[in-house]
Amino acid sequence: MAKIKHNNFLNTVVEVMTDAKKEGALHLYAEGNSFNGRIIEIEGRKLYHFGTTGYLGLEQDIRLKKAAIDAIERYGTQFPLSKSYISHPLYAELEEKVAAIYQEKVIITKNSTLGHMAVIPSIVDDGDAVILDHQVHWSVQNAVQPLKLRSVPVEMIRHNNLQMLEDKIKKLSSISNKIWYMADGIYSMYGDYAAIPELMALSKKYPKLHLYFDDVHGMSWKGKNGSGYVMSVLKKLPEKVVLVGTLSKTFGASGAVIICGDSQRYNKIKNFGGPLTFSAQLEPASVGAAIASATIHLTDEIYQMQQELASNISFFNELLKETDLPLIAENDSPVFYIGTGMPQTGYNLVRRLIKHGFYVNLGIFPAVPVKNTGLRITISRHNQKEEITMLTDVLNEQYYKALADTNTNLDRVLFAFGKQNQKIDLRKKSFGQLKCIVRRSIRDIDQSLWDHSVGLEGMLTWESLLMMEQVFSDNELKEQNYEFYYILILNSKDKLILGCFLTYCLWKEDMLAPESVSIEIEKQRKNDPYLHTTEVLALGSFLTEGDHLYVDQSEESAGQALDLLISRMEILEQETGAKLLVLRDFEKKDTSLKDYFQKKGFVQITMPESCIYDNFTWDSEQEYIQSLSKRSRKHFRKDIAAFRRSFLVKTCSEISFKELQIFYDLYLQVKKHNPGLNTFTYPFKLFEAMNKNVRWEFIYLKLLEVPETPIVGVMFCYKNPSGKYVPNLIGMDYNYHLRFNVYRQLLFQTVLRAKELDCSLVNFGLTAGFEKRKIGATVIQKCAYLQSRDNFALESLEWLRTD
Repeated sequence: MAKIKHNNFLNTVVEVMTDAKKEGALHLYAEGNSFNGRIIEIEGRKLYHFGTTGYLGLEQDIRLKKAAIDAIERYGTQFPLSKSYISHPLYAELEEKVAAIYQEKVIITKNSTLGHMAVIPSIVDDGDAVILDHQVHWSVQNAVQPLKLRSVPVEMIRHNNLQMLEDKIKKLSSISNKIWYMADGIYSMYGDYAAIPELMALSKKYPKLHLYFDDVHGMSWKGKNGSGYVMSVLKKLPEKVVLVGTLSKTFGASGAVIICGDSQRYNKIKNFGGPLTFSAQLEPASVGAAIASATIHLTDEIYQMQQELASNISFFNELLKETDLPLIAENDSPVFYIGTGMPQTGYNLVRRLIKHGFYVNLGIFPAVPVKNTGLRITISRHNQKEEITMLTDVLNEQYYKALADTNTNLDRVLFAFGKQNQKIDLRKKSFGQLKCIVRRSIRDIDQSLWDHSVGLEGMLTWESLLMMEQVFSDNELKEQNYEFYYILILNSKDKLILGCFLTYCLWKEDMLAPESVSIEIEKQRKNDPYLHTTEVLALGSFLTEGDHLYVDQSEESAGQALDLLISRMEILEQETGAKLLVLRDFEKKDTSLKDYFQKKGFVQITMPESCIYDNFTWDSEQEYIQSLSKRSRKHFRKDIAAFRRSFLVKTCSEISFKELQIFYDLYLQVKKHNPGLNTFTYPFKLFEAMNKNVRWEFIYLKLLEVPETPIVGVMFCYKNPSGKYVPNLIGMDYNYHLRFNVYRQLLFQTVLRAKELDCSLVNFGLTAGFEKRKIGATVIQKCAYLQSRDNFALESLEWLRTD
């Protein structure tokens, strides 16, 4: 019945990064006739460079430059042959020197991305399983994707969550030959490390566990001979570990290196590893530069370079300790992450630093959650202590100005990153003369004020919300209990500027996921009913649909009222412990709201399309049919008119208990057959409340030719006093629904009933736009805005997709 457009994670990424590009934080071009690593020129400004991944500065070393030039002069700009046939004359020397760095046989590949694509499908056999750290680099996750086509189980754990990892290992051990856990040695955003000693202990405890590390950010500046962070801990590579390092970034050249202690596995990768076989090999200049760098790595000079970098890192750490700047992870890596929280704060601060002569990277979604935007500052040997000091001073001054510019404060940033040790005050920001009222029950809100603003829409009347408060409380199942919050924002004259209500309750994370995902998760929920569920603070409720947010746009303070709403939602998030904030039921075409919410740290997702019918210009059924399009008239005659005489149509506002039980069973059938919009089941208590409320009525169908089946379809409808008719829920007998086109008949009868009541609009709600369009409804593309503490739920569900 419900045809739903599901969300694509990549589309969300593109939208957020496009916004960052418009703000001048991404996709910039360096300028100038030369580059020394210390200064970078952007848009005519010469800036101190604190965004490099060349932490040791080897890319500017004269020996690497000369070696690259010499290799070009001797061998040309490229060596156009597959490495499977003939390797470049310098390759043997490079492999020998890199092998000496690791004290293991190595495989050289074009870059780490191609390296992962070569290695992962080769080492993971059918019958194996993969577990990904949530923050493992995109290149690893991308290389794992094809394994799903081979039915290899792929699961994800929260970042560095060893208990979750062990639980997954136990689960997969009975069905897998080997279990591969894939992680970064050093994570590129926050600069934190993999828990290598603990992971090695797990690999001993569970013989099936093998480890795969991407250590490209740990290379050169750490470890013996610059072999990287992972080797600095392991010392010698165990047979159950595969390691990928890099010859670019800190190494100063190009390419990647693959190391594994298992000789059979080594030969398998070497002889046929996808891109190793079919991709072009490294250019002579890259090989020459890499040989020069490897030569340095094999001397004590590498330790002097490591010490100089360590001195700069330590110096910056000490300076930051004298400030209150929110450093997210403190360690001895060259990556520093200063949280800003909202993207707009990050954009503002990046622009301020550029103006004052400093370039830093912006950490943004999907590398971090949208609300965990921040400055990714990297320290290198190029940086002098003088400019490190200047950066700290400028950052400490401009940071708080950026917060003020974007209506936020340090406590809100700390809360976004979970850095507070106790409940903090999120109320520090003043919002002029606006007054915010928060209530826990609609009883504490003036009924007239509510019904003449928020209550004009759908089921949002004062009376309807009172009924919902009573229904969704004191229930046995926790998912059937909601907490209600009512927010009114008034100006100095007590005029309502903004009004809405929110609910705090349990959601299924796959609610809007593809059917295949929900079907798979529901199988697992038979043993773990609350798998992939989370506590959500959302605008509106599951039961309601429509414009949940009333804003008086004629008021100059409307924008400020929205800022205040977001601020109060953060307070409620802190008080309730919600893991996800959801603002829903906005028209997708409203780009101004999209820009606003994205800058506030929300990600736009597509909701099922909404439908309304408001063309009540007809006075007869024949006129109604003529109001339809030519194609819809054809559908009407074939799918609706042809079956009208099969039904007895009734409308009642109160029915017997037995009939109500039948209606509830029909609702459950629809719920069961539509996993595309996967929500928790409503309690029978809701339907009892409908039956007692004069604003609710039931349109139901009886089959005349099947007397033993009393009712085959029912529409649960709410009558808003403003003239809006809301068919909120539906129930159908799936033994007859396709044969007699029950769904389409119910849609048509709903339009007739709304006309009979002299309604101005039918709010047909979400999903099935294709069907509703046939009876003359207008389809409206809707969206919601999500803000999460992390991306784990969003990304982990992607691994269950089969579409």
